Amino acid sequence: MRIGVNVPNFGPGATPDNLARWAKTSEGLGFDLLMLSDHVAITSDVAKQYPAPFYEPVTTLAWLAGITTRIHLGTTVLIAPYRHPLLVARMAANLHQLSGGRLVVGVGVGWAREEFAALDVPFNRRGALTDELLRTLRTAWADEADYGSGRIPIWVGGNSDAAIRRAVRFGSPWHPLRFTMSWFREALPRLRNIADELELPVPELAPRIYLQLTEKPIDGPDRRAGEGTLEQVLEDIEELRRAGAETVLLDPYHGDPEETLRPEAAWQALATVAAHRP
Repeated sequence: MRIGVNVPNFGPGATPDNLARWAKTSEGLGFDLLMLSDHVAITSDVAKQYPAPFYEPVTTLAWLAGITTRIHLGTTVLIAPYRHPLLVARMAANLHQLSGGRLVVGVGVGWAREEFAALDVPFNRRGALTDELLRTLRTAWADEADYGSGRIPIWVGGNSDAAIRRAVRFGSPWHPLRFTMSWFREALPRLRNIADELELPVPELAPRIYLQLTEKPIDGPDRRAGEGTLEQVLEDIEELRRAGAETVLLDPYHGDPEETLRPEAAWQALATVAAHRP
């Protein structure tokens, strides 16, 4: 099973130097994947959680590809309705080639209404626009004479039944984000039922979980996956592996933008997991 890192590409600590240090630290610790989030217009609803500066993920990943050698690179998640599908297809294909085949494209429908309005994208069509992007990517990348990208992995992000259904229909790994283990256990039967209903295979799993290590165990149903003692975190990762997760992405951002100024705490947590990874 691969284990990856979600790197904060936003906030007061998002500088070229810190982003480079994140990439080199993640690769040096032996992690398999480095992923970035996506926003284009940092409207007030976005800024509450992910303040400027916000480094555009495809541009930043292209730069990070040049200062890393082994680690795979991806988006968690690229907001599908924000860009023309053919533009995404071209950018992703070029990045995949330039990085030596290391790209993973995670996509999602988006949630920030003000950002949709700023970009003049209809919020109520975000699901249809995401489906259009996924179809276009597959069609464009099949043109080896032009795009020459081969089959770039695509993950479908989101925790809703609509996201599950989209992952099943497109045969892409399902990428649920930041959840409790009790929620995940309840979601697995829904995933299987939707696959049975559509008469399609159950997709692979590629979850993104929280990472916050504590000295004492955290109990109760509200404990998020990846939160608690090292033993609890490793148990969560193992349970996800047994459930069919091919990749688990660790997200060490806890919600305070000031954290981005002090990445050393996150790196220590990642180093602890890396030293004990399955």
